[in-house]
Amino acid sequence: MTPEQQAYAEAARGFMPPEEGMALWQAAKDAPRGPMLEVGSYCGKSACYLGVVALDQATPLFCVDHHRGSEENQVGWEWHEPDLVDPAVGKMDTLPIFRKTVHDAGLEDSVVAIVGQSSFVARSWTTPLALLFIDGGHGEEPAAQDFALWTPHVQEGGLLVIHDVFPNPDDGGRPPYEQIYLPALASGQFEEVSSCGSLRVLRRV
Repeated sequence: MTPEQQAYAEAARGFMPPEEGMALWQAAKDAPRGPMLEVGSYCGKSACYLGVVALDQATPLFCVDHHRGSEENQVGWEWHEPDLVDPAVGKMDTLPIFRKTVHDAGLEDSVVAIVGQSSFVARSWTTPLALLFIDGGHGEEPAAQDFALWTPHVQEGGLLVIHDVFPNPDDGGRPPYEQIYLPALASGQFEEVSSCGSLRVLRRV
């Protein structure tokens, strides 16, 4: 990643600290060569870190998001961002910001936006993944569905990267830890290879 690409990714709208973003980029570099997919794209910050590797490797990064905001980021809620509300429909809409972020980063040739509910898209998915990054819905049911429906597509030796993993409940929400991270380890199909902040990198064995 060039200094210019890193600076752009760090400045992009989103909630990922720079050190976790660089750990995500490193995971993409360490993964086998092949298609990558992220669940939960928001405004495109993580796509900048993953997309530069996808572009370098001439492989696609699929970005799955309904772009209507996460459970805790809805109109009227404490953490919602008012300027991301589409006044025509009264709902969150992050897709225009995502597209601009990807365009301005020069990543349109590698980043493929898939607009839809994660569980709906996953049920029709068949492509093996070299890297799967889960940063989608943080409720218990969405997190459990992302684990059940997406992790089977990680190829042998491929990486499963999970964001917002908080073993200590005082640090943040539990579903990514309890519904994705712990089940992945308990399955015997994944082993942890690295961590940075709330980011966990697991490899399929």
